[in-house]
Amino acid sequence: MKNISNRQACDKLIFALDAASYEEAMKWVELLSGHVGMFKVGKELFTALGPQIIKSIKARGQKVFLDLKFHDIPNTVARAAEAAVGLGVDMFNVHASGGSRMIQESVDAAFSCAGKLGKAKPVFLAVTVLTSLNDDDLAEIGFQGNTGELVVRLAKLAQKAGASGVVASPLDIALLRKSLGGDFIIVTPGIRGADEKAKDDQKRTLSAYEAVKEGADYIVVGRPIRKAEDPLAVCRQIVGEIEAGIAAR
Repeated sequence: MKNISNRQACDKLIFALDAASYEEAMKWVELLSGHVGMFKVGKELFTALGPQIIKSIKARGQKVFLDLKFHDIPNTVARAAEAAVGLGVDMFNVHASGGSRMIQESVDAAFSCAGKLGKAKPVFLAVTVLTSLNDDDLAEIGFQGNTGELVVRLAKLAQKAGASGVVASPLDIALLRKSLGGDFIIVTPGIRGADEKAKDDQKRTLSAYEAVKEGADYIVVGRPIRKAEDPLAVCRQIVGEIEAGIAAR
């Protein structure tokens, strides 16, 4: 059994900042600062507001996970990785299905850029299989094997190419830990309340407690906090689940 402080548990909670405007986004940043460890800026918000939203969050002393899932030819993704480092993001991701060369060149570019700029190396993540996809979806696309098999194959590819970790469904954590060891970072979206059934496009979900107990290093939570009557109370509940999950390992 292992115990961590409340602050350390907070640091493992990433809030999905899926807001419709700059004002709404910054309202969430002001409310949740100190209650979550990082704010995830995804395609919706970044497309609407661009780098300014990252600069505004960083100006308030908060960490940023840039969730744009880069997937292109190696040179293009490597330059995008450098741009992300230049913005000062603490974590960002690419699609593992872009291949080992794309990942390796992007890792090298990002970490080299960080060194030149005197910045800490960001956490470099590879996305395995989206939590909105299940075995039937993969068959429709044309992938062979089930989600677990594909996740492990892509995660091993990413690890060998130098990635810090992966983004993966909570249902894949046990397989990943068994296959990749304890040091490879696992960031887990698809988190729902312990007694809540998913009613949206997330198909492979677990509670925060279950995900952390299985070995998740960070969990990403959006709608359960955003739609709550008391978002801070939900944050405190999730942080408590994180503490309990780590203690139960």
